[in-house]
Amino acid sequence: MDFQEEIKRRRTFAIISHPDAGKTTLTEKLLLFGGAIHVAGAVKSNKIKKTATSDWMEIEKQRGISVATSVMGFEYDDYKINILDTPGHQDFAEDTFRTLTAVDSVIIVIDSAKGVEAQTRKLMNVCRMRNTPVIVFINKMDREGRDAFDLLDEIEAELGIKVRPLSWPINMGINFKGVYNIYEQKLNLYTPSKQTVSKAIAIDINSNELETNIGDADAEKLREDLELINGVYSDFSTEEYLKGETAPVFFGSALNNFGIKELLDCFVKIAPSPQPVEAQERVVNPNEDAFSGFVFKIHANMDPNHRSCIAFVKICSGKFERNVNYKHVRFGKLMKFSAPTCFMAQKKETVEEAFAGDIVGLPDTGNFKIGDSLSSGENLHFKGLPSFSPEMFKYLENEDPMKVKQLDKGIHQLMDEGVAQMFVNQFNGRKIIGTVGQLQFEVIQYRLLHEYGAKCRWEPLPMFKACWIESDDQTELENFKKRKFQYMAKDKDDRDVFLADSNYVLQMAQNDFKNIRFHFTSEF
Repeated sequence: MDFQEEIKRRRTFAIISHPDAGKTTLTEKLLLFGGAIHVAGAVKSNKIKKTATSDWMEIEKQRGISVATSVMGFEYDDYKINILDTPGHQDFAEDTFRTLTAVDSVIIVIDSAKGVEAQTRKLMNVCRMRNTPVIVFINKMDREGRDAFDLLDEIEAELGIKVRPLSWPINMGINFKGVYNIYEQKLNLYTPSKQTVSKAIAIDINSNELETNIGDADAEKLREDLELINGVYSDFSTEEYLKGETAPVFFGSALNNFGIKELLDCFVKIAPSPQPVEAQERVVNPNEDAFSGFVFKIHANMDPNHRSCIAFVKICSGKFERNVNYKHVRFGKLMKFSAPTCFMAQKKETVEEAFAGDIVGLPDTGNFKIGDSLSSGENLHFKGLPSFSPEMFKYLENEDPMKVKQLDKGIHQLMDEGVAQMFVNQFNGRKIIGTVGQLQFEVIQYRLLHEYGAKCRWEPLPMFKACWIESDDQTELENFKKRKFQYMAKDKDDRDVFLADSNYVLQMAQNDFKNIRFHFTSEF
């Protein structure tokens, strides 16, 4: 297969949702269809000891939630599919935001009983900023939920996108009989099973065969619903979907394997192959011969036996090859990688080559930070990987004086991952950890102890916002830093950060120092 065809057959997408909508379960079932796994794990089940493939960290298994983005690749119907399963919990939103810069399309999972929730809205805003194509999967149809038309209205209103159903449910909850696949004009009858797949029947919607399969009343209602859909919603247009203007909608039950194949079969046909990526210098096209890519995520301790970090690189153009020299743009030096890997969550295998759209893992001994670029020689800087201003702050204290080195190494590696941000207070030299949610503090504490053998404790620090500051007027900048000395800190890149303890103090500072720019993301 030639180089261009390899790129065309790639589909790289993220699965996003509010917590508990069934995102990780859907990921499992997609892997099952791709033959990548043979038994799908339960995300929450005390009886089944097999956990979800994408939730491989110990804390994820214990809590039944995703706390880090997992990367998984598999082959399906001559397509190479790369799934990124993201954390739904808002405390890990930053990891999800960065992941969305590395994908070409998105599947949003919505719980049929709860509808559109807060985190889904936030994530959709990120997709809209980038015009990312979106498919909606309405999950848990085997449970009592809300009316399908009401859900579609809510998605249009809350997410600000036109919808077009490509499958339609026949009842829900205990009366759920299946879905009619509008895209392929087939009837899929529901049989609850966590491991097997139901068969689709090609059917003429106006024939008596429909009554035979689902009964008179349901057949009549389905025909009425489909007539209403065709009257209210415009015909599905792949072009509008690719522009991010229309979201195709599918219904099903991820837990019971239902509606997933229809989603996957349609997805591989309509979803975009790798798209051009904007760098500061120019737009990078995936079909270019020269290799380029950027680091969008770093993960420490994927293998607890080796204290190693892995840098996840999204390939933007060309072909990546093992043992070939590539330029690390920030350092301006050449590096070669003898053990690049592809992933099935924690399991990884060495790859000889990878193409635009793929995600490769590179062993990292401290050479990379999030946003770094690699190329065949050109100086490219890819945009859109900010760190957001944290909303919660605590002092980090060492519980065990004998483990200072372990704590230092652990906290630096975890900060490089982007799970949180560390600031050093210039007034008292104490380390401050800033996060967007309480759960991150628990995860950091847990991982420091179990992965690095370092015990820490937290001390409260009532702070409102961290903002990065800069100014063309050096005198004013120095005056500001003197006046606010108690509230000044440095981030891990040694940049000046102002820690405001209230909104009032921040507004006063902005009013008093007109020539200072206050930034609420680290990308400026």
